[in-house]
Amino acid sequence: MTRPTAPPAPRHTGRRHVVLIGHGMVGQRFLETLVALPGAAGLRITVLAEEPRPAYDRVHLTSWFSGTSADELKLCPPGFVAEHGIDLRLGDPATAIDRAARTVTTASGAAFGYDTLVLATGSYPFVPPVPGTDAAGCHVYRTLDDVAAIRADASGARVGAVVGGGLLGLEAAGALRAMGLETHVVEFAPRLMALQVDEGGGDLLRRKVEDLGVRVHTGVGTRAVLADDAGRVRAMALSDGGELAADLVVFSAGVRPRDQLARECGLPVGQRGGIVVDGECRTRDPRVHAIGECALTSDGRVHGLVAPGYAMAETAARAVAGGEPAPFTGADTSTELKLLGVDVASFGDAHGATEGARDVLYSDGRSGVYRKLVIGGDGALLGGVLVGDTGSYGVLRPLAAAGRPLDTAPGQLVLPAGLAPASGPVELPDDAVVCSCHNVTTGRIRAAVADDGCTSVPEVKKCTKAGTGCGSCVKVLGTVVDGELASRGVSVDDRLCEHFAHTRAELYDIVRVKGVATFSRLVEEHGTGEGCDVCKPVVASILASLAGGHILDGEQAALQDTNDHFLANLQRNGSYSVVPRVPGGEITPEGLITIGEIARDFGLYTKITGGQRIDMFGAAVDQLPAIWRRLVDAGFESGHAYGKALRTVKSCVGQAWCRYGVQDSAALAIELELRYRGLRSPHKLKSAVSGCARECAEAQGKDFGVIATSSGWNLYVGGNGGMAPRHADLLAQDLDHDTLVRIIDRFLMFYIRTADRLERTSTWLERIEGGLGHVRAVVVDDSLGICADLEELMARHVGAYEDEWAATLADPDRLRRFTSFVNAPGTPDPAVTFVTERGQIRPARAGEHGTPLPRPVLIGGDRVEVRTA
Repeated sequence: MTRPTAPPAPRHTGRRHVVLIGHGMVGQRFLETLVALPGAAGLRITVLAEEPRPAYDRVHLTSWFSGTSADELKLCPPGFVAEHGIDLRLGDPATAIDRAARTVTTASGAAFGYDTLVLATGSYPFVPPVPGTDAAGCHVYRTLDDVAAIRADASGARVGAVVGGGLLGLEAAGALRAMGLETHVVEFAPRLMALQVDEGGGDLLRRKVEDLGVRVHTGVGTRAVLADDAGRVRAMALSDGGELAADLVVFSAGVRPRDQLARECGLPVGQRGGIVVDGECRTRDPRVHAIGECALTSDGRVHGLVAPGYAMAETAARAVAGGEPAPFTGADTSTELKLLGVDVASFGDAHGATEGARDVLYSDGRSGVYRKLVIGGDGALLGGVLVGDTGSYGVLRPLAAAGRPLDTAPGQLVLPAGLAPASGPVELPDDAVVCSCHNVTTGRIRAAVADDGCTSVPEVKKCTKAGTGCGSCVKVLGTVVDGELASRGVSVDDRLCEHFAHTRAELYDIVRVKGVATFSRLVEEHGTGEGCDVCKPVVASILASLAGGHILDGEQAALQDTNDHFLANLQRNGSYSVVPRVPGGEITPEGLITIGEIARDFGLYTKITGGQRIDMFGAAVDQLPAIWRRLVDAGFESGHAYGKALRTVKSCVGQAWCRYGVQDSAALAIELELRYRGLRSPHKLKSAVSGCARECAEAQGKDFGVIATSSGWNLYVGGNGGMAPRHADLLAQDLDHDTLVRIIDRFLMFYIRTADRLERTSTWLERIEGGLGHVRAVVVDDSLGICADLEELMARHVGAYEDEWAATLADPDRLRRFTSFVNAPGTPDPAVTFVTERGQIRPARAGEHGTPLPRPVLIGGDRVEVRTA
C-alpha cells in the first residue's frame, strides 16, 4: 500500500506544540504530569493514538475475562482531554516522522507540525519466527481487541496452549483455564518466570500451577504451528520432537520495543532495539523524547514494567515543561501479583548477582511457601523472591530499595507471618519508597501527617497519591501513618461510644464468649450509663447475629432503630416500604399476581429494584401486619430491607437458559439467599452469582460474589457499588459447591466478628491488617484455627432462622406496636399524604396539597377494615 503524501505542515506562530505519539498507560501518565506543571500553561498538545479507545490499564487486562468492562479499565478520566484542551486523535496512528520539517504524518494522511515530539509507542508482542503462526486460532495477548478475539475463539476450542511462561503468559493461561479449556504452558527457559524468580521459587510455582490443572512444559521451544486443511491450528510441534495437540494458541513470549518510527527517521536505536535516550529521556534530537517500553535508557536497558515507564513519563514531562530537572536513573522493577491464584513477588537483586551476596531461605513445600532474601556483605537487604506468601512484600521492597544495613535479623524477616518471633514493627528510613507507582517515600508520608495535618490513611492517600496505584503498599502505608500519629501523641479513639470502651469486634467476642443475652447485662458488666443510639443498635445486631431470639422480644425491641423497630423501611413522609424476599430474583406468575393485588388493594407505589425484587411503598404503620399476612399466606417472607443484614443474592439465568452459561447460577443464588437470609451484620450485605465470565449479575461489585467457571466457582469479596465503588477481590477460585459454601460461611462470620460499626466489607477488607491475604489465610487456610468456630456460628444461624414477619403475626403482643394512634387503632395518620404521578402515588412535597388515602388495616387477627382520615 502506498503511504499517503503528507500535506504541508501547518505553521504555528502561537503556543509551543507538543505532539505525543501513543496513548497507552505511559502516555497518559505523561499527559497527567505535564498538564499539572506550571510550564504547561502555554503548550498546545496533540495525541496520536493507534487504538480506537483512550488509554486503559493493560496491567489488569486479564480481569476483562472475569467481567471487568473496558470502561472500568479506562485510565483517562472523563473530561480530562477537554478540560486541558488536548487534541486526542484515536485510531489514526503515526506512520512517519520528518525531523527536518518537524512534522508527523498519520495513516489518514494528516500532518502535524511539532515543536516537541514525545514517542510513547510501547512495544509489540514477540511471535517466534516459526512456520504456521498465521494459522486461524493463533493470537497475541496485548490489547483489548486481542483478548476479545481470544474469548471469541475459545468458545469453540477444547485445548489451549500458551507460548511463554512469564508474567503475561501465566495470566493468559489463567484466562484460558477459566474459560474451560485444557491449558498448557510452553516455556523455553528451564523454569516459569525465569526473570523474576530463582530455581527454588520456580519449582514451587510450577507445582502450584500444575496442582491447579495447567500442564507446564519447560526447557522446550516451539518448532512450528501445525494447521488442519481448513487452515486452523491443530497442534504445536515442539523442539524436543514432541507434538502438543491444541486448537487455540496464545503467544506471550515477551515483547520488543516499537522503535520503527525512530529507525526510519534516523534516530539511534540499540542493537537489540529501543530508542536511545539520555537521563532526560531525550533522543539524539533534542526536540524528540522517548518514554516507556520503546526507550533504551542510559543504563542500557529497555524497561518492560509500568513503574519505570511512569518514572520516564514524569522525567520527560518536566523536561518538556521546562521545570526542575528530574533525571531518570532507573526505577523499581519489583513485582507482586497473583498468577493462577498463586501469590508471587520479586524485588531488588532477586538472583543474588551482587558480589558477596548470600541467601537466607525459608521453604515449606507442604504448605506451598518459598521465601528467599538476598543479603549483601554489609548486611543490607538486596532483594528477594516470595512465592505462596507475599504478606511482607510491602515492607521488604522499600527496605531493599533503601540499601542500608538491616536493623532486624534476616532470619526474622524471611519467616512467614505467624512464624517470626514477636518484635516491634520494622522501621523504614525516610528515603525508602513505599509507593513505587507514585514514587512516594516514607518521609513524604510522615510529612503528610506532621506538616499537612492528615490523620488517617484516606487523607494521606489524597494528599500524596500513595496507595492509589496498584494498591500493594496500602498495608505498609497504614503502618507508617499509625506510627507517625503515635510518635506525635495522637491516638485514634476506637471506642464504640461513651458507654463502651471497646470496639464492636471486642463487644462481639465478649457477648459470644460470656453468653451475654441482654444489653442491660452487657452495659452493667462492661460499660457505663444506659446506652445511646450508637451502641444500642450495635449490640442488638450482635445479639441477633448470635441467634439471640426475635428482635422485637423484650429488651431487644427497645434497642432497635426505627426500621428494625417496625420491620420495614421508614420513608420521607412517615410511610413505610414493604419488601418481600424474592430469592435469586426468581418468582412465579402467581407470586407476581399476589404482589400486584396487594399493591392495588393497599394503594402502594411499586418499583422493580436493581436487586431483582419488587418494593412496595406508601404503607402506614398499622397497615404493615395486614400486608404481611397476605404475603406470608402466599409463601413470601421478609426481605430484610430494613435491617443491616443480607439484602439479595442477584443472579442471571445461568446454564439452564443462557447459551453462555457454564453453571446453574440461579439455583446457587437461591440457595445462598435462603441460607444467609436474616443474617445480622455490621452493615448491609449484597451478593450475586453469575453463570459465566460475561458477569451479567455484576458479582464483582458485591460484598461477596460468585462467578461460574467450567471447573466450579470463583469467589470474590469486598466489592461495593455504592457511593465509594470498589471492585471485588478474588478470594478463591474453581471451588466445588460444598467448599464454596463453606468458605462463604467462614468469610461472613469472620467479617461479622471483626468489622467495625457500619463498616461495609469493602472498607473492612482495606482496613484489616494484612488485607485480602490475611483474610484468605484465615478463612481458606485456617491460619488462626478458628474456621470450625466460624462454621458452627453460621450453622447456628441457619438452624435458628425464622421469618420475622410471620413470627410477629403469630404474637399478639408484638402486633400491638403497629398502630398510628393507640387510642384510635386503624385511623390513618392525616400527616401522611400523597399525590398521584405517572399513575402511582408518591409522598406530597412541601407546598403540595396531598391527601391521605383510604387504607385497609388489620384490626385484629385476620379481620381487615377500610378506614379514612
